[in-house]
Amino acid sequence: MNEIQALILGLLQGLTEFLPVSSSGHLEIGHAILGVHTGNNLLFAVTVHVATVLSTLVVFRKDIGKLLIDLFAFRWNESTQYVFKLLFSSVPVLFLGLFFAEEIEQFFTGNLVLVGGMLLITAGLLTFAHFAKKGDGSITWGKSFIIGIAQALAVMPGISRSGSTIAAGLLLKTKKDEVARFSFLMVLVPILGAAFLDILGGDFSDQTAIGTGPLIIGFLAAFISGLLACSLMIKVVKRGKLIYFAIYCSVIGLIAIFAA
Repeated sequence: MNEIQALILGLLQGLTEFLPVSSSGHLEIGHAILGVHTGNNLLFAVTVHVATVLSTLVVFRKDIGKLLIDLFAFRWNESTQYVFKLLFSSVPVLFLGLFFAEEIEQFFTGNLVLVGGMLLITAGLLTFAHFAKKGDGSITWGKSFIIGIAQALAVMPGISRSGSTIAAGLLLKTKKDEVARFSFLMVLVPILGAAFLDILGGDFSDQTAIGTGPLIIGFLAAFISGLLACSLMIKVVKRGKLIYFAIYCSVIGLIAIFAA
């Protein structure tokens, strides 16, 4: 992997992790176009995912700070319940990660027809959410689990994690700003968990061929683009402009299918 490839893939990771267009789907398309094989770039994948997490921490630093302060008060207050709802929402994707990891990996083979089809499904979810009757409810235990199921479905390349979770929350009549906040905070647990497992179980012995330069460029690209995309997406959800991303996913999905 060279510096240009690292820059492009880092930007794709940072932008598409938060925008409802599927980071996994775009990375599969990016890898196919650039000729980069993911199996040989575990260290790079962990690096850009950590950068994505850091961008989330920066954007929601005040929220996270308050949650942690209240959590360590060791009382069953609103913040403590919210943290446990975030953890509860991670159960579905944790289940898939623990028991179906090998089966899920088989979908990441550069199959552009599959990616295109899943992008069309993402477009459908965003369209339903756009036209759904808006609500002003809060995140309940039941909603957190259902949104967690939506996140688990996003293990498929082309299904947007942020798109599916935000769409699920809006369809459940939850307030727009609350949906966006919960969607972006809930991703911290599975991304950190996946990165930790990759570090523990991954073989990094042949990863030095990537080079320090591409790793730094990929990290910075993912971090900076993640900051911009996360901040932008919060505004997009509040203004109800998801239909534009539905159109985008439809176009890219069809291009991927016909280009395969």
